[in-house]
Amino acid sequence: MFVVRNSGNMIPHANNYGPSGYEVSVTTEPAALELAVKRGKINHVIVCGHSDCKAINTLYNLHKCPKSFDPESPMDHWLRRHGFNSIRKLEKRLADKNAGPIEFVSDNPLFSFSAVIDPEDKLNVEDKLSQINTLQQLENVASHGFLKEFLVSQTVDLHAMWFDIYTGEMHMFSKPNKQFVLVDESNVEELIDEVEKHQT
Repeated sequence: MFVVRNSGNMIPHANNYGPSGYEVSVTTEPAALELAVKRGKINHVIVCGHSDCKAINTLYNLHKCPKSFDPESPMDHWLRRHGFNSIRKLEKRLADKNAGPIEFVSDNPLFSFSAVIDPEDKLNVEDKLSQINTLQQLENVASHGFLKEFLVSQTVDLHAMWFDIYTGEMHMFSKPNKQFVLVDESNVEELIDEVEKHQT
């Protein structure tokens, strides 16, 4: 098991570093992915977000109050640079609740998917953003060229989990259901089957 933690559980998209093959990201997150997948033979990459995330709350605040941006803050720069796509998707969701699922698009069709965020409208806006941001990282992970052979061959799969820190409930993103679903005794076997079928 390899664990990487950072502000906002963000993995920079490969496009941030120029066309593939011309400029390679030398940040911690892609380097850890390469270590885990290419050299550590890890088969499952899991991005885990959580409720009341201070980084995501900060990202939303930076979006709503641009004057709060601190040019001396490494975290503010990090969040603004790598959180833009998540903010854009959130705004689309908030502008029209009937707009349908949010699309997450990868060069590999196997890793493109749709998502309905908080269909019962129970979460506050920051937690909606947290779930969107967690899913955005799957799109970002799939963008890295060094993972292509593993994704195409389906020897590596990508997953998203989201944890409610107040209730202790864990949610897993289900691609067939197009949403985060609560993991409990009633559906854990079904979710395991979903993961296993995706690798066959």
